[in-house]
Amino acid sequence: MAIAKRKKKFFDVNIPLIGKTTHLLAFELKELEGRIVTYDLTRLLRGKSAIINTQVTIEGEEAIARPTQMKLMSYYIKRLVRKGTNYVEDSFSTDCKNAQIRLKPFLVTRRKVSRKVRKALREEVRKELITYAKTKTTEDIFDDLVKNRIQKPISLKLKKIYPLSVCEIRVIKIEKKLDEEEAKK
Repeated sequence: MAIAKRKKKFFDVNIPLIGKTTHLLAFELKELEGRIVTYDLTRLLRGKSAIINTQVTIEGEEAIARPTQMKLMSYYIKRLVRKGTNYVEDSFSTDCKNAQIRLKPFLVTRRKVSRKVRKALREEVRKELITYAKTKTTEDIFDDLVKNRIQKPISLKLKKIYPLSVCEIRVIKIEKKLDEEEAKK
């Protein structure tokens, strides 16, 4: 008896964050569950080199990719930092409505500044991002990052301490998803 060969085929995977659809190769739709899809956002963000990692979940007969991590590329960051400027980095973990996320803000000053000013900028951006994240879900945070709704208001608040040439979130990733019972508390 001959064994029937199975053939792989393409399945549409919807990425609602950016409004795009991609195709993944598999034998069945169920095999796509949990698969990581990396998508380049450089064209969508008009030159800001960023990559987003999404994880595929199956809902009914549809595959949807939800974001798990977004980061700016290192060559883009190197281009932002010029001679005669300082940069400020930080890394901290905070809770949002449905998950625990790690945020890494990246700030570039216009001129060289003292350590005291850099520390004040670091503390202020941490405080602002923690208060912002408490009221949002991860999908809202990723959406606001792509549409520059986080960076602009924070830059305006930090301008009172010292004017910045760049205010970005270098990395955001979901560390731990909270289940519905924990999220309600």
